[in-house]
Amino acid sequence: MANLRMGLVGCGFMGRMHGNVYRMLDKADLVAATDRSSERLSRYAQEMGCESEPSLEALLAREDIDAIDVCLPTYLHKEATLAAARAGKHVVCEKPMALNAADAEAMIEAAREAGVRLMIAHCIRFWPEYALLKQIVDDRRYGRLLSINLTRYGEFPSWSSENWLADESKAGGGVLDMHIHDTDFVLYLLGEPESMASWGTLDDRGPSHVFTTMRYRGCVAHLEGGWNLPPKTPFKMAFRAIFEQGGAIMDGGPMTIYPADGEPFSPEFEQMEASGGGNVSSLGGYYHELRDFVEKVLSGHPFEISTPESSLLSLRTTLREIEQIKANA
Repeated sequence: MANLRMGLVGCGFMGRMHGNVYRMLDKADLVAATDRSSERLSRYAQEMGCESEPSLEALLAREDIDAIDVCLPTYLHKEATLAAARAGKHVVCEKPMALNAADAEAMIEAAREAGVRLMIAHCIRFWPEYALLKQIVDDRRYGRLLSINLTRYGEFPSWSSENWLADESKAGGGVLDMHIHDTDFVLYLLGEPESMASWGTLDDRGPSHVFTTMRYRGCVAHLEGGWNLPPKTPFKMAFRAIFEQGGAIMDGGPMTIYPADGEPFSPEFEQMEASGGGNVSSLGGYYHELRDFVEKVLSGHPFEISTPESSLLSLRTTLREIEQIKANA
């Protein structure tokens, strides 16, 4: 197989981000896409230079497509993934994996039974600054990690198609849709915590904001995230990691490392930009995650950074956070 031939379902914000990445990848070709809005699909196909299909079923019937990129609303992830797996297509699916653990387990089982690959697109694991932070924690170049704060918040993302993000039964609220990024990353960074406590805010869109503290042996992680800030509040993602012999901070500017015995410095990362709106313009994390998916499928090597099982754990943990928020409300 020379290149991985991709079909994409869902031509909204994330579909546009992924489409831009496929135009940059040497080993992938975006063959065709589909969307329930024929007008949006037509614009997308013209912009991305791919063909269009009237339905997911038509996309899956094509023999010139090897894998499906699911960029649909969360409540549609399970059915699209099951259909793709049954059609013998590999699947990369947007986060969160599903609305509940049972659906996520069904997705894993469908891929296993069909003998196809499944990866959930947890882009923060691949974001250059966060990937470097993972390396720093793992190799202990500044000693043991003592504490970490992870922050992700902004105004409610009102740009979603038919405002589906405002419906808790479809999106799970800001905690499941937005905050899960940081829950997923801290589990990737440190594993399961010894204990966890969450408090937050509930509104007509569901669990909208959360403060979570996770305790580890010798380390504390504190996470804040959500989307109930006033309109026009800028989106923010940040971290502050304190080590025995230094610190690493990203907060409204470049990631800066503060060694205990040297001068602060900011690592340089390749910048990849794309138009398309939304709250993130850099393609960095999206590029690296989709390149990893393509390369692993083509080579047959196992996924190492984002596995379906680790994505299921992140979903389960975030749902526990939501349970605590509702219990403490």
